[in-house]
Amino acid sequence: MAEQTFKLPDIGEGIAEAELADWLVKVGDVIREDDVICEVTTDKATVEIPASVGGRVTWLAGEPGTVLAIGGDLIRIETDGEAAPAAEQEAAAPDTAPAPEPAAPAAAAPQSAPVAQSAPVAPAAAPKRAAHTAGPVTLGPTGRPLAAPSVRGRARDLGIDLRRVRGTGPAGRILHEDLEDYATHGDAPVRSTAFAPRDGTEEIRVTGIRRAIAERMALSKSRIPHFSIIEEVEVEALETLRASLNTQFGDSRGKLTLLPFLLRALSEAVRDHPAINATYDDEAGIVTRHAALHCGMATQTDSGLMVPVLRHAEAMTLWETAQEIRRLSEAARSRRAGPKDLSGSTLTVTSLGPLGAVATTPIINHPEVAIVGVNKMTVRPVWNGTEFVPRRMMNLSCSFDHRVVDGWDAAEFVAKLKRLLEVPAMLFMEWRDE
Repeated sequence: MAEQTFKLPDIGEGIAEAELADWLVKVGDVIREDDVICEVTTDKATVEIPASVGGRVTWLAGEPGTVLAIGGDLIRIETDGEAAPAAEQEAAAPDTAPAPEPAAPAAAAPQSAPVAQSAPVAPAAAPKRAAHTAGPVTLGPTGRPLAAPSVRGRARDLGIDLRRVRGTGPAGRILHEDLEDYATHGDAPVRSTAFAPRDGTEEIRVTGIRRAIAERMALSKSRIPHFSIIEEVEVEALETLRASLNTQFGDSRGKLTLLPFLLRALSEAVRDHPAINATYDDEAGIVTRHAALHCGMATQTDSGLMVPVLRHAEAMTLWETAQEIRRLSEAARSRRAGPKDLSGSTLTVTSLGPLGAVATTPIINHPEVAIVGVNKMTVRPVWNGTEFVPRRMMNLSCSFDHRVVDGWDAAEFVAKLKRLLEVPAMLFMEWRDE
């Protein structure tokens, strides 16, 4: 028997450290080669790390939330063979490509104390917040049930297969209460009142992408003096055009949403307002204006908000833009978006789709100087000079960095967007404002 120590591999883009997001094994587990042992998170992406050899886990580097240096000790595995030289271990480390789906874990050997201390579970006698019934389980992008690391640790301690537990948290996430219900009642339905009182608390450590988001938002709000402009846009003509194009070309080229038209409009608007398509290095005091529109697309995922970047939006057709938006959204939600897909944006678009409010005040994606928010589309009565008529309307909520963008310039930029979207034929004309 030999014990081998494996190090955290280089995950690209010159990243010097990464945060342990979740352990998928514990001390005492018997694993096979290529089993996923943990997930690590940088400010760009979450990466799954597979095991280079099979054996019994004897040591783990730390709890979820621990920040490790690239090349630092990650895990020790007891194997049947002799210990491999350090050079061979480093050569076996995975590259930045997404890790394969984890194989089914082998039977565990007698285990020692778990690495992560799980959060306390409310007593079984406490009134339950909702009935637990057997039903379909919501799976995350990696094919595993959605649950916090502390819930996974508690499930391992109880010997519960999370794939059999129905989560009642947001997006089907499995909570500690769901584990307690399952441990007590199994798959049997539980009688409960929907208005039963709820007791207990749950502490959730802010780690991984959630912590990176928190740090970036705090940076943006503390260093950027925001101001917002909210403009009402009539999209009746745009929606008529979109419906016509989808009817004629949807089957062969794919369906168009509103976003490709918005990016086309942004590409035109920033030509006349280059101060909007810019980044600001406030420490060096340098504003960089960009000729290319590399548009960040704010995307909600199970891990939190991510901003994949659609590059050279100014050079794409409507259908090319739509295809790239779909590719980036799917890559972000399935954790396949690499560092190159998540960096280098010059202007960001955020949209809540049909769930969007009437108006929002989006936070700028530092170091950019502007962000465009799309609110939900509704039918409203509009006065046409003689009577009120129903029209499809949508508000644009745009925020700007007042250190770089003046109010007048921002208002002209938003007015230009409004004109282009209300008269969509202008999106395809070769013309410039005098």
